[in-house]
Amino acid sequence: MEANQFKGKLFFSLLTITFLFILTVTMRIPRVNKPTPNPRGPPRTCPFNISEQPITPLTNTKHLLVSAYMDQRVTGLDIRIIGIFRRDSIQPLHCVFCCTGWLSKTTPATILQHSDHFGFPFATTDVMCQIPQNCKATHVTLLSQQDKAIVPEQIWLPIRNQKTDGKEEKKLQFNFTVCISNLFGDYNNVLQFAQTLEMYRLLGVNRVVIYNTSCGPDLNRLLHSYSQDGFVEMVPWPIDQHLNPSRGWLFSQHGGDLHYFGQLTTLNECIYRSMERSRYVLLNDIDEIIMPYQHNNLMPLMNMLEQQHPNIGVFLIENHIFPKHHFEPSRRFDLPQWKGVAGVNILEHIYREEPQRNIYHPYKMIVRPRMVEQTSVHETLKTFLQAYKVPLTVCRIIHVRQALQGSLTLEQLHEDKRLWDFHEKMIPNVDKALKRVGMLNSEGQS
Repeated sequence: MEANQFKGKLFFSLLTITFLFILTVTMRIPRVNKPTPNPRGPPRTCPFNISEQPITPLTNTKHLLVSAYMDQRVTGLDIRIIGIFRRDSIQPLHCVFCCTGWLSKTTPATILQHSDHFGFPFATTDVMCQIPQNCKATHVTLLSQQDKAIVPEQIWLPIRNQKTDGKEEKKLQFNFTVCISNLFGDYNNVLQFAQTLEMYRLLGVNRVVIYNTSCGPDLNRLLHSYSQDGFVEMVPWPIDQHLNPSRGWLFSQHGGDLHYFGQLTTLNECIYRSMERSRYVLLNDIDEIIMPYQHNNLMPLMNMLEQQHPNIGVFLIENHIFPKHHFEPSRRFDLPQWKGVAGVNILEHIYREEPQRNIYHPYKMIVRPRMVEQTSVHETLKTFLQAYKVPLTVCRIIHVRQALQGSLTLEQLHEDKRLWDFHEKMIPNVDKALKRVGMLNSEGQS
């Protein structure tokens, strides 16, 4: 009886093993009605994590990355990554590309620190990369170790200004872009800013790019309104979340990690942001107007200058201070509808200082962006063409602010009513802008 039970168990075990073997073999043999897949390339591995932030920390370093642009103007280099690097911690870096979904091999990075940093620990820095052959790069990342494996947490930057067919001049979206490098603190000079924006619109500017860390509540409402109509492009700039940015320009006097809330970085970023879409870029502060004095629009000004100086890529415009404590005596532009609006009324300030040219006197710039490689605040650092100082009789900056030479009397200043030439169009345009955000005083409105 026990022998029969043993034989039964043995037969059942053998039957089970045979069934499992047949099943395993069957699963390994491809079905005849299902074609065998063609060999594929390397596994799809990128990009895992694309940065959507304006400032991205670089893993395993003290550095920050801002943006990546296609830039093949320098032989042997393809990509320019704009960053903010700690100057005493520069280390070799390696570029890795996402080639429309496939991971490239690493290529060595060339690190180009900008020469202007005014003594601060962090400086604007370009990282240049070469794209490997047969790679249609869409994203780039940097490694501090050449053979380090890419991990899912690795952050990738999208590559902007992708290569075109070389007909950029015919495809440019804008003629003029103004780059306003930084807003920070509680800056709330609403009236002057509205007047400046409307003045630029009359002069032919198509886009104003503003890097915004923070500003006052009224100005924030105004900027949001201008952003909605497409004239202003707001770029968030939370540099204070990553570093201790300085409110001054010189480390020895003002301290901090980085010059003037990263002004040098944002000016360079704005040039590359505008490179494939704007014929000219104006680099100036929020309270400055680059004003032609022989033309009523920037385009005929630049047409004349380029015809006279075809090998110029940077046009230097002299800064002229209009002290805001001196008022035009008739007060004709002390308009009632602007009484409750925060800020300075630039139409009331017509007296300008004579620049002290025997000492350093700053300029601001109109640049052809494709002719510029690196810039500082008052001059470019690397260009492909020369610079030219535009005569003040042709163009100068109207800069209404506190006096630079406070000891000068009214008799020692020059009367300059150039802004008044535009008042008939500028005033109603400012009124409309203020009315849109509910800031226009009902008193005195037409």
